[in-house]
Amino acid sequence: MPLPVLPLDAPLSEYESQAGPAPSAGAFDFVARRYDFANWSALSEFVAAIAGRDPEVYPFERAVDAVVDGDVESLEKFLRETLGLVHARSTRVTHFDPPVHRATLLHYIAANGVEGYRQKTPANAMVIAKTLLDAGADVDSLADLYGGECTTLSLLVSSCHPANAGLQAQLAELLIDYGASLTGAGFGNWVSPLETALVFGYRATAEVLVMRGAPIATIAAAAGLGRVDEVAKILHVSSAEARHRALAIAAQTGQVEAVRMLLDAGEDPNRYNPPGTHAHSAPIHQAVWAGHLDVVRLLVERGACLDTRDMVYESTPLGWARYGGKTEIAEYLERHDAT
Repeated sequence: MPLPVLPLDAPLSEYESQAGPAPSAGAFDFVARRYDFANWSALSEFVAAIAGRDPEVYPFERAVDAVVDGDVESLEKFLRETLGLVHARSTRVTHFDPPVHRATLLHYIAANGVEGYRQKTPANAMVIAKTLLDAGADVDSLADLYGGECTTLSLLVSSCHPANAGLQAQLAELLIDYGASLTGAGFGNWVSPLETALVFGYRATAEVLVMRGAPIATIAAAAGLGRVDEVAKILHVSSAEARHRALAIAAQTGQVEAVRMLLDAGEDPNRYNPPGTHAHSAPIHQAVWAGHLDVVRLLVERGACLDTRDMVYESTPLGWARYGGKTEIAEYLERHDAT
């Protein structure tokens, strides 16, 4: 099971960019980081463990390959051969936060947070997931990712790979059928599956979570879903932090009336978003990126600064519009003297 050949000039993801530059330790460490290892030493130890059929590494790693490749026959064989494999965890030493993510096989179904070349959703992902769940996988097991702890469901509803495969909502319902918590578990920015789905723009999946019983327990969730009656009901008893988060999510999901309500209540359109809601940018950046012209117009009318630069790419809302091909929004911003 050799490592795949990866392009060494591939662009960094938003997460990698925010993590800062890699230490200048030479070409070997650079290659190791492209495979998401912490350094050359970590990669070398991993390769030696695979070559030596280390029982703590080899069975798990070949099972992960079967999961992400959609190889049901091999996965079932590996689960039969190795007792407790369905509960085993990754031991890779990465450059992530924290360095050892300890993901289980089920976490790889989410195609999120783990090593980049394994973030993919096979066409038979539902069968793979059910195979793991029927074998006894802990549906709410926590992996150490993104500076916190994440369940498979929270990782799934924020991942583009199952969404692009048209399987995100179906996989979410399968996890729920097997008892996945709809109120979340662990700690960090991605505890709530509902708010996580909204932050990453997966409104249809968020609606499925609500339909399956996810509570609309915060003003942020209500605003992101466009439940303006609920926003009005709890607006004045919500904390300043909660209202700030609500504005960020409402702008990202295109809920113009919820945005208007929050601005009327005194929310500042020029504050950078809070942690867990694309905090490197302001509400207008994310409204631009998602293509919500009505929200962009409202934010501009209410004083959103058009020269504000995000903290990762150092670009203005107009720069985001041009880069993202949001032609109508770009033309609107240009008419308002944006640069």
